[in-house]
Amino acid sequence: MAIISTAGLARTFRSKAGPVEAVRGIDLTVRAGEILGFLGPNGAGKTTTLRMLTTLLPPTGGAATVAGHDLLRDPAGVRRACGYVAQSGGVDPNISVREELVTQGRLYRLTKPQAALRARELTNDLGLHGLLDRKTSTLSGGQRRRLDIAMGLMHRPEVLFLDEPTTGLDPGSRADLWDLVRRIRADHGTTVFLTTHYLDEADALADRLVIVDKGVIVADGTPADLKSRYAGGPDAPLQDAFLAITGRSAAPQDSAPVAV
Repeated sequence: MAIISTAGLARTFRSKAGPVEAVRGIDLTVRAGEILGFLGPNGAGKTTTLRMLTTLLPPTGGAATVAGHDLLRDPAGVRRACGYVAQSGGVDPNISVREELVTQGRLYRLTKPQAALRARELTNDLGLHGLLDRKTSTLSGGQRRRLDIAMGLMHRPEVLFLDEPTTGLDPGSRADLWDLVRRIRADHGTTVFLTTHYLDEADALADRLVIVDKGVIVADGTPADLKSRYAGGPDAPLQDAFLAITGRSAAPQDSAPVAV
């Protein structure tokens, strides 16, 4: 069953130099319970696509549904169905883990007791046990990233969008986050939509990879399929397949002009 479906999804920005087509028509289906790796070089349109699918940016063309909710006609339904973890995070350094999570739960209309219970559940599940009363500013990088993910899961979303979730983490913390993403899907059936510029991460985590370049999809398949098609075999480095598909290396972050 498709939990995300897009048809001709597009976004054009206006600039002094004229219109810029950041996303030029994305046709995509994501199955329920899938971990999808959404990859592309810098400026390919991947973060713009993610921002449209999470209602942070209105499309200028095409259509999409997330968990059965139409992106344009029912944006509130889309927001209820999805959790979003931005690359930069969003925790307040001046409050405790408990306060941060309970506030997030209240924003999703949980009662205060429901939000407090959910905060305890998530800190136990995500390796933050015993940290509820710590200020978020005292957490390590890996702990803060787990807290970001806990905030995205407070309302039990059907789809979790992760934008560069391990940027800046040490190798041990990255491996811990990989295990956490796998467990979120295995334990709860959550669909995970992942953007990353770490190709080893995409290779290790994703059931399927979609590669975009210049605002359109240029390749779609399992990691093994893409490596076999473009790099000579399923055991080849994903980097080789990515370079063959795009002619460019992966980049730390997507960029797009500011809408005016």
